[in-house]
Amino acid sequence: MKIGLSTYCFFPLLSTNQMEILDVLQWIHDQGGKLVEIVPQGFTLDNNMQLVDDIRDKAHALGLELANYSVSGNFLVETSEQFEESIRKMKQQVDIAARLGVKRMRHDVVDWGYKNPAILQFDTDLPKLVQACRQVADYAAQFGITTSIENHGFYVTMSERVLRLVQTVDRPNFKVTLDIGNFLCVDEDPASAVKRCLPYASIVHLKDFYIRPSVYNPGEGWLETLSGKFLRGSIFGQGDVAVREILGYIKQSGYDLDMVIEFEGFENSLLGSKRSLDNVNRIWDEV
Repeated sequence: MKIGLSTYCFFPLLSTNQMEILDVLQWIHDQGGKLVEIVPQGFTLDNNMQLVDDIRDKAHALGLELANYSVSGNFLVETSEQFEESIRKMKQQVDIAARLGVKRMRHDVVDWGYKNPAILQFDTDLPKLVQACRQVADYAAQFGITTSIENHGFYVTMSERVLRLVQTVDRPNFKVTLDIGNFLCVDEDPASAVKRCLPYASIVHLKDFYIRPSVYNPGEGWLETLSGKFLRGSIFGQGDVAVREILGYIKQSGYDLDMVIEFEGFENSLLGSKRSLDNVNRIWDEV
């Protein structure tokens, strides 16, 4: 088991050109991170193979493992032509992952903000999602890459839906990028959901949230859940997620899974990421 950070932690700095992605790799290494997840937000790798090579070579020089490549995607499109095109584009992302030397890749299957709590609609959509995920996983298999779905957004986020998709795809190289905090977006208890999904995980996202009831209405900057509660990212270990219980279960389970921190709080990215990394290491040793 190794602990590191996602480049998504640094999105505010990357998107405003206050840091470059190679600087982020150096910073993670200098703080004692052992691995990094590459999330191309705030920078792009599309049609930029030189940067792909530079990231791979920089990580190798630092002894920093590129643990996961994480991209958006949407297979719930209107026409068959659009569906095939979305699969083609996802296979191009697999090519980038292979060039990076990454062995794990997370891809979304619907837009992050898509909301439809109806289980009958999910049942209708499931065959199309399964078809797409199988094609991408089968393509990735030639590179030794395990693809995954994350409990991400609002649609394929509940543990039941995540597991139904993974089990129905039924590919040995299609698993779950297991985010311990995102279950709150659909009002599911994170500790219980992590226990259900952990046997299918390829990697773990460590995240913490402040949680407020619907009557709180904290205003701008908070995320509203399906039931109307409010979430805001916090430094790991300072929020309301039962992180000690969850880390304890992961440790006791015997699953040897790498873990990456996703800090998305209001604090400065470097401060929040450093304190989150320190807290993860401390709590992991204590549980």
